[in-house]
Amino acid sequence: MGSDFFSTKALSIRNDGRTRHVGGQERKSAGGLKACYEASVIRPLMPALEALTRLREGNRRFTSNVRSLDALLSHTKRAELERQTPCAIVLGCSDSRAPAEIVFDQGLGDLFVIRVAGNIVAPSQVGSVEFAAERFGTRLVVVMGHTACGAILATLEHMESPGGTSSSNLRSIVDRVRPSIEPLMRTELARDRAALLCEATRANVRVAADHLRHGSQLLEQLILEDGLLVVGAEYNLDTGDVEFFDGVDRSSLAGIP
Repeated sequence: MGSDFFSTKALSIRNDGRTRHVGGQERKSAGGLKACYEASVIRPLMPALEALTRLREGNRRFTSNVRSLDALLSHTKRAELERQTPCAIVLGCSDSRAPAEIVFDQGLGDLFVIRVAGNIVAPSQVGSVEFAAERFGTRLVVVMGHTACGAILATLEHMESPGGTSSSNLRSIVDRVRPSIEPLMRTELARDRAALLCEATRANVRVAADHLRHGSQLLEQLILEDGLLVVGAEYNLDTGDVEFFDGVDRSSLAGIP
């Protein structure tokens, strides 16, 4: 292992104190179950843009073949992780080549990850995001698609040749992806397969992110009143880069490494 394997920045152990509990464990009896629930809710102590900076820095390490010492050794501290304190919620694809924890160079307990083919948004995914945002105080949600997504390709194939699969479960995924792709099939992109796949991937991410922003009263309230940010991103399987392209003001990214 080369001496340059670890980044200088990554060698410093974090002690940012970004989480704390409301009320503490002493509130076990007052108010019954409600008090127990409130005592477990964590106030947001890491703003969304700070969490986004952390993910971008982690992805930069990943593309440079560098690992954070914190992430690398996090498994040795698993007994200390009594509570979850994720800095970001990532809704990503199930593709084995796109694991969020590795792509963003994060360790145990750093991310709340939801993975489903095509990074689609169904009620269970919305509920999972709601759970993490409300319970853990996480204020950044990332919908991450990726290049060469099999679910996108399968949807295009189904649209071109309906009836290709007999599985109603697989069709349920296709049916979630299809509305974001159908408008593209009526444009010049339909004549360029590679360009169509590229734009379809991003369109699917945009629709999913927009669904989270406006398809949940809880998330919409957190966006309006408590700093929740939902962004869309694409992971490039070839380069390792993650580009945040939806829901992020370009001027706000200017100061982020």
